[in-house]
Amino acid sequence: MKETHTHIDFYLIGISNHTTPKWSDDALQLIQKSTVFSGGKRHYELVKSYLPKNHKWIEISGKMDVLIQQYKTIDVSIVVFASGDPFFYGFGNTLQRLLPKAQLKAFPYFNSIQLLCHKTQTNYNNLKSISVHGRDWSALDEALINRNELIGVLTDTKKTPAAIAKRLLQYGFDNYSITIGEALDGDTEHIEQLDLSTCTNKKHNPLNCVLLKQITPKDKPFGIPDADFIPLEHRANMITKMPIRLSTISALALQNKRVFWDIGACTGSVAIEAKQQFPHLKIVAFEKRTACKTIIQQNAERFNTPGIEIVIDDFFNLNLNDFPKPDVVFIGGHGGRLKELIETVYQLNPLVRFVTNAVRETSSSVFIETLTDLNYTISTNSIQLNDHNKISIHTAEK
Repeated sequence: MKETHTHIDFYLIGISNHTTPKWSDDALQLIQKSTVFSGGKRHYELVKSYLPKNHKWIEISGKMDVLIQQYKTIDVSIVVFASGDPFFYGFGNTLQRLLPKAQLKAFPYFNSIQLLCHKTQTNYNNLKSISVHGRDWSALDEALINRNELIGVLTDTKKTPAAIAKRLLQYGFDNYSITIGEALDGDTEHIEQLDLSTCTNKKHNPLNCVLLKQITPKDKPFGIPDADFIPLEHRANMITKMPIRLSTISALALQNKRVFWDIGACTGSVAIEAKQQFPHLKIVAFEKRTACKTIIQQNAERFNTPGIEIVIDDFFNLNLNDFPKPDVVFIGGHGGRLKELIETVYQLNPLVRFVTNAVRETSSSVFIETLTDLNYTISTNSIQLNDHNKISIHTAEK
C-alpha cells in the first residue's frame, strides 16, 4: 500500500540557549535540505552558521500581520526556530491562531521553566505555569489567589523578577520564595533563590524566568468578617454584611462569567469576595467617592486580592466602551438613577445578568419593572440580619 505524506507548511524547531545548538538528527537533516527559515534576531545569531549558504531568512519581530503576509508568499515549507517548546506560550500557538489551516510539525526542546526545575531539582508535578511576558498581571494574580504551591513565570523587561516580588509583597503573599534562572543553558547562566524582599532590589539578565515556591500555606477565607474591612469614615454600616455578601455572590453566578462590574463598590467588599472565590474574573469596581479609591486598594491588599480595577468617577460620566464588556453586574449604588443605569449597561450587553440588593421598596419596583420590560426573568430572596432592615436580593437573567 502506498504511503501518503501530508505536506508540512511549518517545521518548528525548539532551540536552547547553548552556543552550539543541540539538535536531533532529524532536525539537522531538515535544516540541511531546507531553504527558507524564520525566527527572532537572537535565534538567527545562534543558528545562522548552520544554515545552507543560499538560505532566505524571515525575521519574526512585532508585526504579526506583516509576517503572515510574508509567509503567504512562500510556496515551500518554512523552518521556524523558536525558544524551547514552540507550543509553550510560543510561536506554534501564534501560528495556529493566525493560520488555522496550516500544517505544523514540531521538534521541541525543554521550555525555560522546565529547565529551571531540572537545574534546581524541583519536583514540578504540581507546577502552574503562567506568562506575564507582554501581558497583564491577571494570570499571576489568579495563581496566587488560588494558592498554587509552585508557580513558574515567564517574565519580560517590565514585569521583572523585582516587579513580581514587589507585587507579591504588596498583596501579602510573603509566603513564597523566588528562584530566578538567567540565560539558562547559555555561557552566562546564573540561578539564585532569594527571599522576596531581597529580590525587589536586584536587577537580572532580561533573559530570565522565575519559580515561586510556597514556603508556608496561607489561609483563604470563605466569607471575610465585616469588622476586618477598612470602612468608609463614619459610615461603618455602609458595608454589605457578610451573609448578604455571600448570598449576593451566589446570585451573581460568577463561575462561567468573564467580566464582572461592581457598580457603587464603596469599600470593595463584594468585588474582593468575588475575586477571592472566582480569581479568573476580570473585575471592575466603580465608585464615585474619591475616598474609596484608597479604601478599596487597602482592603484588596489586606485580603490578598490583586487584580481588581478601581475606577473612581461618576458612572454616568464615563465612556463605558473603555472597559471590558460585562457578563454580570452588581448594582450596589445608583445615585437615584437606577432605571438609567440598567438601560445604559443593557445597551453594552443585552444578555448581561443583573443583581442588586434593595432596602427601599422604590428601588425594588424600579429594578423589577425596568428589567421585566427588557424581557428579563426576575427572582428575589429576602434576608433580614439581626435588627438591620430586610434586604431583597434581586436577580435578573435572560
